[in-house]
Amino acid sequence: MKKIIKGIKNLFRHIGLFFDKWLITPITKLILRISEFFKSNSRNFERFLGKKQTLIVISLFLAFFVFIRLDREGNTLIDQYAEIFYDQPVTATYNEEAYVVEGLPKTVDITLVGQKRHIFLAKQSPSKGVTVDLTGLKPGTHKVTLKYSQRLKSLDYRLDPSEVSVTIYEKVSQTKTLTYDILHKDNLDTKLNIESVELDRNEVIVKGAEYKLAQVASVKALIDVDDFVDPKAGDMTLKDVQLVAYDTNGKVMNVEIVPKTITAKVTITSPSKEVPLKIVPTGDLALGKSIKSLSSSVSTVTIYGSEEALAQVDAITVNINVKGLSQDKDFTVNLQRPSGITEISEKTVTIKVILDELASKEFEGISIVTENLDERYTVNALSLEDSIVTIVVRGSQGIIDGLDASSLHPYIDLKDYGPGTHEVEVKVKGDDVRLSYSSKTKKVKVKITEK
Repeated sequence: MKKIIKGIKNLFRHIGLFFDKWLITPITKLILRISEFFKSNSRNFERFLGKKQTLIVISLFLAFFVFIRLDREGNTLIDQYAEIFYDQPVTATYNEEAYVVEGLPKTVDITLVGQKRHIFLAKQSPSKGVTVDLTGLKPGTHKVTLKYSQRLKSLDYRLDPSEVSVTIYEKVSQTKTLTYDILHKDNLDTKLNIESVELDRNEVIVKGAEYKLAQVASVKALIDVDDFVDPKAGDMTLKDVQLVAYDTNGKVMNVEIVPKTITAKVTITSPSKEVPLKIVPTGDLALGKSIKSLSSSVSTVTIYGSEEALAQVDAITVNINVKGLSQDKDFTVNLQRPSGITEISEKTVTIKVILDELASKEFEGISIVTENLDERYTVNALSLEDSIVTIVVRGSQGIIDGLDASSLHPYIDLKDYGPGTHEVEVKVKGDDVRLSYSSKTKKVKVKITEK
């Protein structure tokens, strides 16, 4: 605003000088010359030009013409315009090999003030941008001034911020072990598995302020599955893999890493395994009913995953709820992937349940076994009646008739039991899920002693 007011004052001063130099004096001289020219030709013309009214009219006409021209120029001078250039990058000059600078903004805002045409030209003409010269400054905190290089001197500018406090540190370096992380792993084809990743180096150098390097907990190469081109089983080479340093909280550290990128070899496999379906009915059927048969639209499926995960899976369990079921029924079931399994060849299967009338049969003299006994102890039944039981099996008559007693497994669970005499519940397992099993003896007495 002060600059505008000063410009207006200068304008009026120049107008006064202009009138004196370019209007009054020249007009007077012009009239005198015209008078002298026509003096010898016409006395009447001389009297006309010599009249006071004539001089006033001519002077007013010329003054009006000059005023119009100056008014246009004055409006141009007064018409100031401002435009803000946001997020202009800041370039610092200093010895980057020896020092680290903190506190310097990456960008600033520039306000340019001047005529629109000059600002337009400023946009079109190249500029060195915003710079700051830190050459010669020693480690410590310094207040520095940012500068903007603009070739058009007719424009005024203002930086926000224009002064900043920066801290300069000596740059030190350390060697760090390099590991890797796999990003977007879920985006990989579910039938594929990343078997291994081999980096072209095991160590990198990190550079920065000493206090910053003390906070670096790990440096990792980021293997991004989204960067894989047409992934399939085999070896794949990834170039220019990004490296990132982290602190103990997993926050990215702003330090220099040498080299900036590395090369990685990724081995992709497609392990698979064929396993059967294990159909397990849950819930109690309607009174007097049993399961005669359980059949599935497929008997086996192919599963995919890591070798370790595949080794843990021997079958895919399919649970069907038969609670209150009184007639034959088909169930459509979505197969659930076990932990570590990434894909199953079949998503859904149809389970057909055929019912029969309920029958039962007793199997006598089946020996009880123990489970989960601490290896420091031994256990003994207190009597013969506590070591053998009678098992009642219920189900379809045809299935029961073909049942072998060796498929019946009565047991007691001794987990968390210590030395002493205990009364323990008898449980029964069987190999055929279509049948139900129970012991006529509900509890037995055993004695646990230390070895």
